[in-house]
Formats: sequence, structure tokens, C-alpha cells
Amino acid sequence: MKKFNWQNIRLVLMLIVVIFLYSFTQNRSQNKKISKIQVEFQGNNKMFLTNEMVNNLLIQNLGGTSSIQKDKVDLKELESALKKQSFIENAEVYISEDGMLTTKVLQKSPIARVVNKNGVLYVDKNGSIFQLSDNFSSRVPIVQGNIEGEFKKGFIEIFKTIEKDDFLKKHIIAIKIQENGSMNMLTREHDYDINFGKPILTDKKFKNYKAFYQFASKDSLLGKYKTINLIFTQQVVCSK
Repeated sequence: MKKFNWQNIRLVLMLIVVIFLYSFTQNRSQNKKISKIQVEFQGNNKMFLTNEMVNNLLIQNLGGTSSIQKDKVDLKELESALKKQSFIENAEVYISEDGMLTTKVLQKSPIARVVNKNGVLYVDKNGSIFQLSDNFSSRVPIVQGNIEGEFKKGFIEIFKTIEKDDFLKKHIIAIKIQENGSMNMLTREHDYDINFGKPILTDKKFKNYKAFYQFASKDSLLGKYKTINLIFTQQVVCSK
């Protein structure tokens, strides 16, 4: 007579119980509704957007209500919808076990305010053009003229250089772009124009200008000049 292996029977029973509990838990989790929406802003950007604005975007893309089952939420679709918003650079959306829908938002960071025939718009480090915000005005150089075309990459690099440099960020307040791509810059403290030329050899030109500024400041010469020419990278040419 064949004897029963009670140890094997016990293991099978335990396996059945585990599968049942797992299925039960999964079913409860899938049927659970969104309990709350939480928005987290990443980075140190100023608030072009508010929590309420992001909440409204989420609810709008959830069919007009946050009372929806977890398994009915398309997280990739929500992220895609948020990234289409002009102030958002990146967004991540996930749902916790207790039904909390958390959204991490990285806002775009302007490096210049462009004024031309298209209106007044911001541009960020990636060259993305986006609208102004009613909630906050970013303190960046005002750029007059067209930044599109063959020199756009060079213009963006110049704006980024100004944004990252403490001296230039406080010093340069406006840039006028000519039709040929040449630039004239205005400073906060002085009345002279800086003739920067086209957006090439940027680092060399700014290095020359800062060296000139440090030298001329000691001898109180800055107030005597009308134009500072940086086109010739071997020297700075000044005219009174």
C-alpha cells in the first residue's frame, strides 16, 4: 500500500493558499481608486505653474475626475499630456499601493526673453520657445530680433554662457540681433554698446571682455567709451 507524503501535501496546500492570497490582493489593488493627487516640483525653478494648474491638467486627462480605478490609469499617456504643456520640460507619474497618484514636474528654465514679430516669448537651454507666465516673470536678458536660422545654436550657447556666469548674468541686460547675425549687447551699469559680432568664438570674446573690464574699471575709463568692439579676438577695440 502506497503511503501519503504529508510533507508534499502540506507544500501544495501552502502554495494554493499563497496563490489565492496573491490573486485576492491583486484584485483589491486593481479595483482600488485613486485616493489623492500629489504634485512635486523638481529643481530650483520659479513657479510658472501652480499645483492647481497641474492638478487640473491631470484631472482633465483622467476624464474629468480623479475617482478612477488604478488599473484604468494610463501613466504614459498622462506623462505625454503633461509634457505637451509649454512650461513643462519633463514629467514622471506613478501610483503608490495606497492609491496616491504622484506627479514629479520639472519646469523649463528660461535663459532669455525674445522680442520679435512673433511677440514676446521665452527660450530655454534646449532652444525651446515658450510663452510668458502670468504667475512669474523670469529675470533674463531681453533679446530683440530673430534667433532662428543658421545661428540659432550659437545664440543659445551665448545665452547659456551668460546665464551660468555670475558676472555676465548681472551685467548683460539686453541683446540686439542684426539681420546678418551680429549682436550688440547692453550692460546694466554703463552706456556703451558691446559689438560682439556673430555668435562664434564665444568663450574667447567673453574672456577678452572680462579682462578689459577689470583693467578699465581700475582707471575709471568705462564711462568714456561709446562702443566696445569684441570682433577681433586678439584685442578689444574701444571708441569714444
